[in-house]
Amino acid sequence: MNRRGTVLAAFALVFNAFVWGVSWWPFRELQSQGLHPLWSTALIYFFSLACIWAWRPGGWRSFAQHPQLWWLAVAAGLTNVGFNWAVTVGDVVRVVLLFYLMPAWSVLLAWGLLGERPTRASLLRLVLAMAGVLIVLKSPGSPWPVPYSAADWLALMGGFSFAATNVLLRKLAYTPGEARMMAMFGGGGLMATATALLGLAWHIVPAPLWSTSWAGVALGLALAFLLSNMALQYGAARLAASTTALVMLTEILFASLSAAALGAAEFSPRTLLGGSLIVLAALLAARK
Repeated sequence: MNRRGTVLAAFALVFNAFVWGVSWWPFRELQSQGLHPLWSTALIYFFSLACIWAWRPGGWRSFAQHPQLWWLAVAAGLTNVGFNWAVTVGDVVRVVLLFYLMPAWSVLLAWGLLGERPTRASLLRLVLAMAGVLIVLKSPGSPWPVPYSAADWLALMGGFSFAATNVLLRKLAYTPGEARMMAMFGGGGLMATATALLGLAWHIVPAPLWSTSWAGVALGLALAFLLSNMALQYGAARLAASTTALVMLTEILFASLSAAALGAAEFSPRTLLGGSLIVLAALLAARK
């Protein structure tokens, strides 16, 4: 792939990171109006799936011809369940940082599934990024990396699933694009619905409060996720899995800035130093 294609792929991943980084706010708005993040995730992804079906009606046949895409559906679905739920109920910056232990998972998964042995340069960038994460999370009164809340566990699960999604996009790059999109959006809707129903049965997730007041927010968020997932497919299918993982670390920057602007986070010298290392690692990966 030429230099221009590499730059476009990197920018596509940055756009995806931006959407995910600021999505915590509309999800919280929807929850305040009676729609739990799992229900809103199901609605958003089923809406997006309907749009893709109308655009590429033959996508279902392509999906059926490649049953291995079910793995992509499960990975993408668990990514959304973990991240969207965690970022709504937990501290935004902490959730995003735990989610972005994802590069470590990505290197291991790419090695096992794609045969991409990590190079010294990729390991150096990974160490740089992880050092930034450690600096941010290692507060004096809170040992790291022991998760202490449901949001922490959901973020870790979502990050592992996101790494698996990126690696599977590379592994299944030979399948039709519309089939991969069907898998990702269908998996997002199905896994969110299944988890919400289980949570409803166990009295963890409340029943949705149907109202027209959240329709506009849900529609805008659905369109944003539709475009961002198209960008993710474009970028992840053209860059190495380790590079994709590190470029996507810019989501931490977008989440931190949006949370600070809306009064949901405070910057400290430790956060600025750690965040700078994380962004530096991402920039080095994009430049490569």
